[in-house]
Amino acid sequence: MLKSKPIKFAIVFITLFVVFYYFNIGFFSVTSPQSQNYNDFIANNFNYIRVLRHLLLVSTSFLLRCAGYATIMNEYEILVAGRGGIRLIYSCLGLGLMSFFAAFVLAYPKAFKKKVVFLIAGLFVIQLLNIIRMAIVALFWGRRAQNIIDHHIIFNSIIYLIIGIALYFWVTADDRRTHAKN
Repeated sequence: MLKSKPIKFAIVFITLFVVFYYFNIGFFSVTSPQSQNYNDFIANNFNYIRVLRHLLLVSTSFLLRCAGYATIMNEYEILVAGRGGIRLIYSCLGLGLMSFFAAFVLAYPKAFKKKVVFLIAGLFVIQLLNIIRMAIVALFWGRRAQNIIDHHIIFNSIIYLIIGIALYFWVTADDRRTHAKN
């Protein structure tokens, strides 16, 4: 039995991250028709990746339309009249970021209710920022810019920084309350 809380946290965090991350990759393989692991029943009845992609595309299209842009959308893409567009592939969904965040929150020793509230709020914020990123990319990111720097790198760097700051404040919230009372 592990007696050290930091070691236990690290082991649980890494284990959860690996499970979440590779489950998503495996599930993507099972639900992709071009994959040799494709399963029609799972792809048609339990495909949370398709649901997330659709939700992100609809939300991004809605945001762009609210900003006054005309959009056309299909299962994988949004085109913005007179601007550009995006093709929403697996790496754009933020599943790796969400796996990291969820693993950390679930592994950290805090009350279950606090974990659930922070987890739901954090996952919502991650996807809200993802929607804003996709809208910006659709409007301003040209094919030539893609050859210079990948917008995924920029987004992931910014999001990991935001996640780090949010986790710091969440982890130290009880300490701050204790010090404020004294």
